[in-house]
Amino acid sequence: MYHILTFSMVLFLIGCATSPPRRTETPESQQAKGIVQGAPSPEVPPPEASLQQAPLSSGAQVYAPLTTDEALFFQQYIDRLSYLVYYDESSGLDPQLAKAAVSQANRYLIEKQGLSPIDFEQIQRNKEDQMSAYRAETGGSIDIVTYIAQKLNADIYLEIDAKTTFGGGPGGWTGSAQGSMKIFDASTAVLLGSISFLSPQTFSPVSPEAAMMNAITASVWQSMPKVTEQAKALVGSATARRGVRYELVLQKTPDPKAISQFEKRLAQRVREVERLSYAPGESRFVLYAFLPASKIQDAIYDAAAVSGFPDCYLLYMRGRSYTFNTGL
Repeated sequence: MYHILTFSMVLFLIGCATSPPRRTETPESQQAKGIVQGAPSPEVPPPEASLQQAPLSSGAQVYAPLTTDEALFFQQYIDRLSYLVYYDESSGLDPQLAKAAVSQANRYLIEKQGLSPIDFEQIQRNKEDQMSAYRAETGGSIDIVTYIAQKLNADIYLEIDAKTTFGGGPGGWTGSAQGSMKIFDASTAVLLGSISFLSPQTFSPVSPEAAMMNAITASVWQSMPKVTEQAKALVGSATARRGVRYELVLQKTPDPKAISQFEKRLAQRVREVERLSYAPGESRFVLYAFLPASKIQDAIYDAAAVSGFPDCYLLYMRGRSYTFNTGL
């Protein structure tokens, strides 16, 4: 007789929600493609174009080629995508089976990718320690595990929906697993892609739980190469055009002229700036740049200092999302 268990576990990583217009092929953009596709990276010649966007006659935009430093940052960023693996606690999955599945995904990332995924126990501790901060900062707008992934700077999360079955009897249990792995951007929760899997039937002389554990861990291990390859390709194809996406909330913005000046100054320090909203109490922006998070923070301080609010300060940072107060 067969028994069915369902579960979801979550693996967290980051990408862009929308795809901007394509830019002209250059040696740098070809290098970016090679990075995403796993090809050797040719040496990038010194850039000759500026970082400004050039409008086309059709009204579309073409993006300037990457500089040598930007190409290097891009390669390192794609190679070092940060993952967080977890599971859906509402699924009713046995905690030991869930932990084994998470550990298998982390084991692949460590042994085959040379990465340092976020530890299962660390997630558990953060869920207990960060609950008050989570409620204060998000108001429940996102789930607690997504919040933790952003706090711990995960780039990608993976949601694994699966069913496990067992059969046989004492001394000869069989198990199988089938489902899909959806790749999401950790910052925006935008779906980037999906991988389906179906495990071969596994065997255990010990118990039905052991047979199902063999099936789900085998499925996770066999799927991870495709998952990581697709994550790099999807994140890389979006990032190569505009840069890494950062979000900025600027509180206390009573002077619209000063905010426009701030936007122009900031645009000189990053690839692109989009103002999402303006109000006297708060303004929101999206930034794109081939820069690490620390450099983005410096760029915000520099732009603020020459735009009329030198006392601007950081309230908090969650992943690639910043909240600043102008100090006005």
